[in-house]
Amino acid sequence: MIPIAVDAMGGDFAPGNLVEGVGKALDTLPDLGPLFLVGDKEKVSRELRRIGKFDDDRIQLIHSDQVVEMTESPAAAIRNKPGSSIAMAVDLVKQGRARAVFSAGHTGAAVASSVLKLRPLPGIEKPAIATIFPSATGRFLVLDAGASVDCRSRHLAQFAVMGEIYCQYVLGIESPRIALLNIGEETTKGNGLTKETYQLLEKMRSRGLNFVGNVQGTSMFDGNCDVVLCDGFVGNVVLKCSEGSSQFFSGYLKKYIQQNWLRRFGAFLARNAFKDLKAIADHSEYGGAPLLGVNGICIIGHGSSCPNAVANALKVARRAVEEEIGEHLLARIDHMRINSADKKRQTADREKESCEDSA
Repeated sequence: MIPIAVDAMGGDFAPGNLVEGVGKALDTLPDLGPLFLVGDKEKVSRELRRIGKFDDDRIQLIHSDQVVEMTESPAAAIRNKPGSSIAMAVDLVKQGRARAVFSAGHTGAAVASSVLKLRPLPGIEKPAIATIFPSATGRFLVLDAGASVDCRSRHLAQFAVMGEIYCQYVLGIESPRIALLNIGEETTKGNGLTKETYQLLEKMRSRGLNFVGNVQGTSMFDGNCDVVLCDGFVGNVVLKCSEGSSQFFSGYLKKYIQQNWLRRFGAFLARNAFKDLKAIADHSEYGGAPLLGVNGICIIGHGSSCPNAVANALKVARRAVEEEIGEHLLARIDHMRINSADKKRQTADREKESCEDSA
């Protein structure tokens, strides 16, 4: 049995979609549970009765009367609301009662709570959110998609190992192709961060990293890489732009199709193609994005997660627990020796970052 904590109050449609997704997951994964639903006990109980799961002994309710609102500062919320649903859900992992946590609520709060309570893995300085994108040949990971906005080259090198391990043990890609997001494919392109990161990734090739070079934003969807590296600021911009573009073109396509009967008839004939395209672009099919680099499994869902997305996210959490990706990541980080060089510069960087944080 695999126990998972669920932030039942996180998301735009909580607790309804969260509870319904939990029900779907329990129906398809008999070895799942217990599932700890953390949230307003009365509201969660009402939803469990609605879907006929109130008496399911694989579900345990843990009451929380606080919720982190989307407008709140993550660090302040975790500090001022220790009884929030996300903080209490992460506590269950810290205590060893749960093996993983899932939240579709405030991303910053989920990241802050996981980093503060679970702590980064040895050899990892910053966590990364690994988000799945569709490609011409399947799918690829972008990391970081928003957890760490200010990064050094060694952090991106650590992200490379995180992406490699996740692809191998969760996505089933034997030798994932690692690419660095840049403004051009030439080695001379980019800013100081990307140029320095490129050189570090080149050195990691001798230790088995399948680094394939730079990739531009226009070509990362072509299917020529499995992991795309960038800092969290750039990655989150990529994520939001992709979501916005998808919504824009989908809306305008519907608008223009409805303009006359001939277009509507053509759309009817092509309905299966549209259905397949929607399945590829639908984030609910991918479940949630793992927060990699912390000492525990944390899966972050989209704020608008539907029940299907919640169920798939719990499947992702289950797979990550089964494959023990934390142990594999520790071994690979040690093998790569990313943090063994230039200790003096790293110490200076940490001191500078600490001063900036204090300011």
